[in-house]
Amino acid sequence: MVEQVVFRGWSHCLRLSNGTVDLVLTTDVGPRVVRYGFEGKDNVLCEVRDEDGITGGDTWHTFGGHRLWHSPEASPRTYQPDNAPVTFEEGEGLIRLKPPLEAATGIQKEMEVSLEPTGTGVTVTHRLTNRGLWPVPLAAWAITVMAPGGVEIIPQTRVDTGLLPNRCVALWPYARMDDERVRWGDRFVILHQDPAVKQPFKLGVTNEAGWAAYFNRHSVFIKRFPFVPGETYPDFGVNYESYTTDFMLEMETLSPLRTLQPGEAMQHVESWQLIPDMSYPGGSEDDIAAVLTDCCYLDLPQARFGF
Repeated sequence: MVEQVVFRGWSHCLRLSNGTVDLVLTTDVGPRVVRYGFEGKDNVLCEVRDEDGITGGDTWHTFGGHRLWHSPEASPRTYQPDNAPVTFEEGEGLIRLKPPLEAATGIQKEMEVSLEPTGTGVTVTHRLTNRGLWPVPLAAWAITVMAPGGVEIIPQTRVDTGLLPNRCVALWPYARMDDERVRWGDRFVILHQDPAVKQPFKLGVTNEAGWAAYFNRHSVFIKRFPFVPGETYPDFGVNYESYTTDFMLEMETLSPLRTLQPGEAMQHVESWQLIPDMSYPGGSEDDIAAVLTDCCYLDLPQARFGF
């Protein structure tokens, strides 16, 4: 079912529902997915309430929810305002959003969101088209801004490269490796969102398993995405990034870098799932793996042993 609703002060929103979960997409700004959750229950996405209903102007706003950027990050390229109305098309169980062309970059964004008829499955297809006059090197960058208070699980690579390194970790200038919110485990990187800590933290990893999980509000959100071996990725070669500050945590996926010729397009697809009645188990990595195995059928990294 698709219906027009008012949500967080935006008068023209589209709600997709299948009786189990619902999504809300704005058409006043964006493209943004501003709600995903079980019907009648909490929104698992972040809501920046002091930005509710804002439209127009030249200032980029966080808004919360899910958005599409293109990498590498740079200002003003990345922070093109998306405060104008977007056009939309409806299909069976899907909505396709198309904002105005980014005049400063020549990049046309599109986002297509589809909801499975039953269950909680969502597919988000992100498209970038070069409408400019010259080639543009970029990667699609899909960012899901999660509600505060949760715990993120990122799998570490399981590839055995013998005496050669097998992992790339990127850190930003403001990130401390001894930040108490992050746990560098053997099988997982575990990142806690702490509403009491404003200091930002960001990491990037090579995520070959193609998933990440976020426990919060009595459920676990699963994001799945492709990893293409041998391709070049942004930010020292990582395909998954996560950023947190006091009011949210971002789960960010990246496509391989491409040089888009004029008129050329690329796409990056994610799938989402929401599992109910789940709490972060804490304890050992084996405890976490057991919970994720039971509920989510994920490709879990095995424990590594020394020489």
